[in-house]
Amino acid sequence: MRSTYQDLDALKQRLDAHRPLPPEVVRSLRNDMVLRYTYHSNAIEGNTLTLMETKVVLEDGVTIGGKSVREHLEAMNHASAVGFLEQLVEQGRDLDARTLKELHQLVLRGIDDENAGRYRACNVLISGAGHTPVDHLHLQERMDGFFAWYAGRARELHPVERAGRVHADLAVIHPFRDGNGRTARLAMNLELLRAGFPTVIIPVEQRAAYYETLDLAGTSGDHEPFLTLLRGLVHESFAPYWRVLDPQ
Repeated sequence: MRSTYQDLDALKQRLDAHRPLPPEVVRSLRNDMVLRYTYHSNAIEGNTLTLMETKVVLEDGVTIGGKSVREHLEAMNHASAVGFLEQLVEQGRDLDARTLKELHQLVLRGIDDENAGRYRACNVLISGAGHTPVDHLHLQERMDGFFAWYAGRARELHPVERAGRVHADLAVIHPFRDGNGRTARLAMNLELLRAGFPTVIIPVEQRAAYYETLDLAGTSGDHEPFLTLLRGLVHESFAPYWRVLDPQ
């Protein structure tokens, strides 16, 4: 779906007219979002838990036969990271190095505690990608530049564009050994939520287009294909609200 930033602002204004939402509506929408967001974000990275299996793990604490310990931890960790994301929004905290590392630490908790919350000290390759992440010797300098941009020129961008650029630039830099995708998507949603937009879920069914547009940003510096994809997904993120608030 092709949407402009003006289209998205109009949808946000429509949603703002309903705020504050009734507590039971907020609770229902949040439970649905956490489940779907966790499932899709992990599935993009290769986690084989189905949507219903993810639901059982998160809501009932039941282990799924034939699934690895890591896959269970990925589900529980991501749900915890979403909760932390909501706390950051409530506290009005900006994205900074500390916050990014805290999100990453939650993503990899119990999976790779040695590297969780720490920038990588080695070089990495992204399988199938055309771009190569920055050399680890220059990583701190690149991240300093990223946060300087975020604190400066990024403020001039529309919130959805800023969120997309945050995601794409973090994915291209690849600051961690593992968990970069999940962490970048959380950082993106921190920007969206702080600006009053719903949480965006990138569906696993769009994984190919998602990776292709991110790789294009890395190889050519062209962010627009990814931003076009994101605007469509932001548009779709309002749909659960309309089903509850404006049933037709």
